[in-house]
Amino acid sequence: MLSRDFRVLVAGEGRGIMARSDNLTGAVLMMASMAAFTLNDTLMKMMAGDLPLFQLLFLRGTLTSVAVAVLAWRMGALTLRLPPRDLKFIALRTMAEIGATYFFLTALFHLPLANVTAILQALPLTITLAAAVVFQEAIGWRRLSAIVIGFVGVLLIVRPGLEGFNSYSLYGLAAVCFVTLRDLSTRKLSSQTPSMVVTLTTSIAVMVVFGLASRSQEWVPMDARASILIVGAAFFVIGGYLFSVMVMRVGEISFVAPFRYTSLIWALGLGWIAFGEWPDTVTLAGAAIVVGSGMFMLYREAQLGLASRRASPSRSFRKP
Repeated sequence: MLSRDFRVLVAGEGRGIMARSDNLTGAVLMMASMAAFTLNDTLMKMMAGDLPLFQLLFLRGTLTSVAVAVLAWRMGALTLRLPPRDLKFIALRTMAEIGATYFFLTALFHLPLANVTAILQALPLTITLAAAVVFQEAIGWRRLSAIVIGFVGVLLIVRPGLEGFNSYSLYGLAAVCFVTLRDLSTRKLSSQTPSMVVTLTTSIAVMVVFGLASRSQEWVPMDARASILIVGAAFFVIGGYLFSVMVMRVGEISFVAPFRYTSLIWALGLGWIAFGEWPDTVTLAGAAIVVGSGMFMLYREAQLGLASRRASPSRSFRKP
């Protein structure tokens, strides 16, 4: 049986079980999530050119769906009784995940690992900007300035129209747009919808869509190396999903969120070790600007949240 501590963290049965070190636990879980996702990306990139993309996504999606379904069943999180209003946001989130998966992996197969990861570091900026436009959330001049500066960093990484430009950078930007849509859709889900149900729905949809798409390509027989790599990729992506769910259950988001940027450190190290890749100076400078802007955004949002809590001390805590 799964331990109660594990079920509490993943399914969100309660808080306080790790109250003595919630922030430290959250930071470790965030770093573990970023490491797992980046290791998955590395293993997938190692198969680029050996197997068709759609075949890879179908096989990984199959392994992931089975594992997540078993975990959800063991935790008692499988349910079809979902709020009707959540169904449309789950559908929108699922479509966004499919688009993000395709564009991200296409970019990953044609660009250095660190470059693609650096582009994704713009997500806090795009999500904040999109939330201001779509949900009419207030955004001050400081955060707006950070967004503009961050996008300058993205341009340094992508370099449109310049000698270092690679058209597949646009796929990375498209992935950012789809992930932004996915996360905005997630924000609209009610607390009555279990996280594991959303994860399982997404995983099954990815499996089905790319399974159908794989029929347009000729399947390639898998040798022992490819089989090990695809199983490893599925293992790490499942770990990334689980850790990313757990991290939302413990610690303060303002403290934990900056550790998301450790994914860039993993990408730099793994890209150099596995593929002999190292970004040039301009790309590193752009990545530093994007990360710096994102860190300022998180710091500013933490300040605003603290000021809001001080102004309304009786306001109840609301989980993100």
